[in-house]
Parts: sequence; C-alpha cells; structure tokens
Amino acid sequence: MTKNLHIYQASAGSGKTRTLVKEYLILAFKNPSNYKHILAITFTNKATEEMKSRIVDYLVKLSESKDDKLANEIVSELKLRSWCSSTFDISQTAAQVLSSILHDYSSFNISTIDSF
Repeated sequence: MTKNLHIYQASAGSGKTRTLVKEYLILAFKNPSNYKHILAITFTNKATEEMKSRIVDYLVKLSESKDDKLANEIVSELKLRSWCSSTFDISQTAAQVLSSILHDYSSFNISTIDSF
C-alpha cells in the first residue's frame, strides 16, 4: 500500500472541507473498505463533525445519483489516478462505502489533532 500524506492549508471559506471530503471519497472509492485506513485530522471538534456529516451526506447523494458535478469530479480524478475502469459505477460504489461506514462507524476515523 502506498503511504501518502496530504496537507491542505487555506483561509476560511476557501473550500477546504469540500476539498478534504472529495479527497476522502476518492480514497474510499478505490476500495469500499479503505475508510478503515484513512485518517483525516482537523483542528476542532466542530470541523470533525462537519467533515463526517459531509462525507455521509455526499455518499447519500452520490448513491442516489443526486450530485452529478461531484460525481464527475471524483470519476475524473479516479481515472486520472488509474484507479477505476470504464465500467465504474459511482452510485453503486457510494452505496457500498456508505453501508460499510454505517455498519462500522467506529472505524470512520476523522479526529482533531489533539485527540490524535
């Protein structure tokens, strides 16, 4: 497994949370059980809850084919990284990831830097 560290630094209101959530989803879509091996760290409890909530919300929307813009961005990035085939079904994969997370929520690791 390739180990990568990504650090995003930007000012308030610049879209950091959306960027982090999208990156989280890209990693999770590579393999639906990857969420167990992804650690996202933020600075505040509020940001932690916002990220968890947004990931689940986006997974619901993607599984129901309700966010074409985000779906296209994720599929493009997965193809760029050669992580998906032409038959990749984002709504089915989103449903799998969502189900996995909800059935093993304690392994859904997003935490504050202090708790890490």
